[in-house]
Amino acid sequence: MKIDGQCHCGFIRYEAEINPQDVEVCHCKDCQVLSGSAFRVVVPAPAETFKLLGGQPKTYMKTAANGTPRNQAFCPECGTPIYGSAANAVVKVYGIRAGTIRQRDQLVPQHQYWMVSALPWIDSLPNIPKTDGN
Repeated sequence: MKIDGQCHCGFIRYEAEINPQDVEVCHCKDCQVLSGSAFRVVVPAPAETFKLLGGQPKTYMKTAANGTPRNQAFCPECGTPIYGSAANAVVKVYGIRAGTIRQRDQLVPQHQYWMVSALPWIDSLPNIPKTDGN
């Protein structure tokens, strides 16, 4: 599936090819902190399909809980997280942050991981009252 997306301010724009069956939810503590949320939704894109169409992200190197050094790329203007990638990977893959993908409504997560770090209330979400606006 071809996707495109951008950061909040539009400085960073990109396109990529992804497999919608690879959409994942990560509950690790790094993703909680780096996303500013309870979890992060990620979809991998092979490096050969990922193209920046505008802007150049700033990167931050973080060693993940599993010991892997990972580049965290974000917009230098608005701070929107764009992707993460293993720094020393033989096969480069970009873990695109689903919130930046224009077609995100079509991307249904197929797997959750790092459940050991999931916040205890995560399973209660379907039971919490909902409204269509603020």
